[in-house]
Amino acid sequence: MKMPTEQPPATEWTEADLALIKQGVGDKSGRPNQGGGESGEGGEEAASGVQSGSVVTYFEQKGFGFLRPDDGGRDIFFHVSRLAEGLATDLRPGTRLIYELGMDRTGKPAASSIRIAPPPAAAE
Repeated sequence: MKMPTEQPPATEWTEADLALIKQGVGDKSGRPNQGGGESGEGGEEAASGVQSGSVVTYFEQKGFGFLRPDDGGRDIFFHVSRLAEGLATDLRPGTRLIYELGMDRTGKPAASSIRIAPPPAAAE
């Protein structure tokens, strides 16, 4: 089996690719997990409520992507159906988001109540 090396993103996703993404296979490049959420038994409860991060990847045709939390840890899955404020066309890499941490239908962490963060105020 050939291990993927750094390659440009695929334009067509196979069912095998999507299955890997659903399993959470993706960017796990050694970032420390500072959230500590794996040991808690709180279920769908988020430790800090509203969180912020930025879009890492968004697959517009499929309606999902991943965001990187500001406080570190693993990238978090999101689906466009959870976008509460803002336009799906704004979901580009680097776009700042405000979200709540919840669970997807398989019990894995996923962003919910997603809002596009307002641009930072200019210093006066």
